[in-house]
Amino acid sequence: MSLLQNPSRQSYRRGRLVVVGLVLMLSIAGLSACASGATRASTASGGRISVVAAENFWGSIASQLGGDRVSVTSIISNPNSDPHSYEPTPGDGRTVATAQLMILDGIGYDPWAQQLLAANPTSGRTVLNVGDLVHVPVGGNPHRWYDPTNVRQVIAQITADYRAIDPKDAAYFDHRRQVYEDVTLAPYNALISSIRSKYAGTPIGASESIVSPLAQALGLDMLTPASFLDAISEGSDPTAADKATIDQQISKRQIAIYVYNSQNATPDVAAQVAEAKANGIPVATVTETLAPANQTFQAWQVRELRGIQSALAKATGR
Repeated sequence: MSLLQNPSRQSYRRGRLVVVGLVLMLSIAGLSACASGATRASTASGGRISVVAAENFWGSIASQLGGDRVSVTSIISNPNSDPHSYEPTPGDGRTVATAQLMILDGIGYDPWAQQLLAANPTSGRTVLNVGDLVHVPVGGNPHRWYDPTNVRQVIAQITADYRAIDPKDAAYFDHRRQVYEDVTLAPYNALISSIRSKYAGTPIGASESIVSPLAQALGLDMLTPASFLDAISEGSDPTAADKATIDQQISKRQIAIYVYNSQNATPDVAAQVAEAKANGIPVATVTETLAPANQTFQAWQVRELRGIQSALAKATGR
């Protein structure tokens, strides 16, 4: 079911354990032969490192850093799939069992991925848990791919993991990282710097906490109550007090722009978007995962940053 069709995420907290448990039992049944390091190493064609990313935003980065020395599979690659409540398949279990490197977001964002790992234990697999890497515990904001500093940390760790798994190609991986950071991400880095230098301190509103790490990086002043942002992200019902606060911020034009996740447009969010537009407040959009699914991480982020930049320019006249 698409995120647009499923505006509440409460279901990911309830009833998933039974479904996931059944899937894991099916996965385990046929995976004993895949547990050895030799079997995993042979699954990637041409001796390439077999990489599995729980989500395609991390998978895109991993693929570009690894070049022709890696084979990357992203489990969440459909823009209509909700990573919070994804139900893994037996095929996902087999994919994870053959991974030499597994990348997951952690922080309670993709618990199904951790359950798949637990169902297919092996001593030869490297696991990159982004939450652990950037020291954000469960309960914190899981949307770390919207934090440029965290993105750089993940880039560095993926490269380090590639070097450890395939030492003979260490120089190749170092070169790929340098090109990716200095050349490929140059437009992304330039937009972040430009928006921050020009619009730092500008008050904004947002639909959910996915926007918070990026807003902080851009120096924007998030006025939307944190409790509302978290409620929408987690699939809970926002309070009447929070909704009244946001209505006032919009009607009195206390925010310059409104940014919302178009893949999670709940009725409350849709009403706020309409209200913002009616009051002449520019609206910008972000998405949870790569959209379209075949875009690169940097092309996706640059498009969204340009949308935010354009909305800020329209709102401020600068």
